[in-house]
This record gives sequence, structure tokens and C-alpha cells, in this order.
Amino acid sequence: MQINLTAIIKSLPEKADEMKAVLLELVAGSTKEAACIQYDLHQVAETPNVFIFHEIWQDAESLEQHNKTPHILKFIESAGPLLAEAPGIYITNKLN
Repeated sequence: MQINLTAIIKSLPEKADEMKAVLLELVAGSTKEAACIQYDLHQVAETPNVFIFHEIWQDAESLEQHNKTPHILKFIESAGPLLAEAPGIYITNKLN
């Protein structure tokens, strides 16, 4: 069963450009994964230090494997000092 995930990442306002670069590297690695169906990164227009991922993964096992990849581990290390708060991660059910 496909897994839909939304992640909301809020950087420190003065670190938005650095966070954007870190997240774009994450996108580059994640979209190469065979089980990645969708991996869209958005930046909030009015609040540019807020980023939103919309992801679709083949199944729960694929998402679990994704969370162990080198690009995720690098993101965790690089993003820590840039974060204003802990990321919000939501597994969702598509309604339409």
C-alpha cells in the first residue's frame, strides 16, 4: 500500500537559503530511489523559511529504507543547526 507523507520544515529565518540548499540535495538523492513515486518540495511564498514536502512511497518498508539512506542521514546532520523547531512529519490518507 502506498504511503503518503507530508513534512513541514521550518528553518531559522536567517538560515532559509542554507536550508533550501540542504533540502534540494535531499530531493536529488531521494528522487533516485526506485520506491519514490513522488517527492515534491515547496517553499511557502510569504514565509520563505518554511518548506513543505509532499511525498509518496511505494510502501511502508520503502519509506523505512529511505529513512536509512546516506542522503537522509546527511540531511539530519546538516539541517540540525538550521532548524527553528523539530520537523513535522505526517503520514496522511488521500481523500480525493
